[in-house]
Amino acid sequence: MGKYFGTDGFRGEAGVTLTSEHAYKIGRFLGWYYSDGGKKKVRVVVGKDTRRSSYMFEYAIVAGLTASGADAYMLHVTTTPSVSYVVAGEDFDCGIMISASHNPFGDNGIKLVNRRGEKIDDAAIDRIERYLDGRLDELGVHTPDLPYATGADLGQIVDYAAGRNRYIGYLISLSRYSFRPFRVGLDCANGSAWMIAKSVFEALGANVSVINASPDGLNINRDAGSTHIEGLVRHVRENRLDVGFAFDGDADRCIAVDENGNVVNGDHILYILGTQLRDSGALTNNTVVTTIMSNLGLYRALEQAGIDYVQTTVGDRYVYENMLETGNCIGGEQSGHIILSKYATTGDGILTAIKLMEAVISTKLPLSKLAEPVRMFPQVLRNVRVSDKRAVREDAAVQELLAGISAELGGSGRILLRESGTEPVVRVMAEAETEQICERCVGRVVDLIRSRGLA
Repeated sequence: MGKYFGTDGFRGEAGVTLTSEHAYKIGRFLGWYYSDGGKKKVRVVVGKDTRRSSYMFEYAIVAGLTASGADAYMLHVTTTPSVSYVVAGEDFDCGIMISASHNPFGDNGIKLVNRRGEKIDDAAIDRIERYLDGRLDELGVHTPDLPYATGADLGQIVDYAAGRNRYIGYLISLSRYSFRPFRVGLDCANGSAWMIAKSVFEALGANVSVINASPDGLNINRDAGSTHIEGLVRHVRENRLDVGFAFDGDADRCIAVDENGNVVNGDHILYILGTQLRDSGALTNNTVVTTIMSNLGLYRALEQAGIDYVQTTVGDRYVYENMLETGNCIGGEQSGHIILSKYATTGDGILTAIKLMEAVISTKLPLSKLAEPVRMFPQVLRNVRVSDKRAVREDAAVQELLAGISAELGGSGRILLRESGTEPVVRVMAEAETEQICERCVGRVVDLIRSRGLA
């Protein structure tokens, strides 16, 4: 992680930690960086979510890109995975998505992807940060600023809604089945999926019922979407739907609700899709990629099914890196960020929902039955705001207590401490046979962190 960019881009409070000046400079740098010293014309895809500040950042980024001579292809309001899809499929130099994902509307972020639709590499991020800090000499630039394009070399702005429409067509093409006559609920979080998801599911024949699809710039993720699943649970139960899918603000996550109104989270989804891939002979290395925050219940279910698993650090970029290195074809997080490498280079909530529908149709089983083998262990997670995350992680007394609790839990639970990738926070998580045991274990660690003056 750098000074500005975390594991999922540059994220912060709009107008405070992330400003339009930052956005302009990022556009300026990318337009210059990919031009190879002005030798080639740069083409960049730009998308955004529905936050009020996304429009401000979009115009600032595009101004920076064109000032450096790059052409900006604007997808307008779209999903994060659609940006990756368009960049990778149409020979663009890079892509930019303006979104703070599941965060409230006051936050925003800038996510960058390379020409393959993958998260941009750390070396490029380091160069961007040097430019943001005015360290141009370290970039080999010995003038007050990067050179500006002039005359016919100025970049142009291209309305590229056609790219978004091609992505919608791609999603529709992925299903082997008609979704008729299933009654499907969609919670679009008043975000990027608000038009796309309904169009896709209707085209596939589903009887679609949509909530939280009236964005006003201020209501993205507010009591809606995958982080507030209770709304979709209520909607599915009250309308007696067959299944429901909730997305987050930029639609790279999906949490499902079964026909009984029970939540089917990312761990359930990894199991369901993993077993489907195994049964069709398509589960590469017989392995599912998880993070250390996946529930013990998932691991027990995978073991029962004879499926192997690996664990990565928390963050979809680390899941994808493992998949690239090993050839593993499915991975994800409990939050519903699921990556299916045959179809996408990033998590895609709508794609995940389509594949879950395929599992229901092909097995002729309701979602509740498909998820049933994953018996979730009680889990307690507490965030502790600290002044120095590394100091907490390296504190000898904290490490000793964690080791002691792990020994006490044995194979019936676990305790974890990890650093947030985007906030000055450490997260303490416990899993055990009862919630009371979890609360007690987490409380002991949090109390020690505070008593040692680390929080």
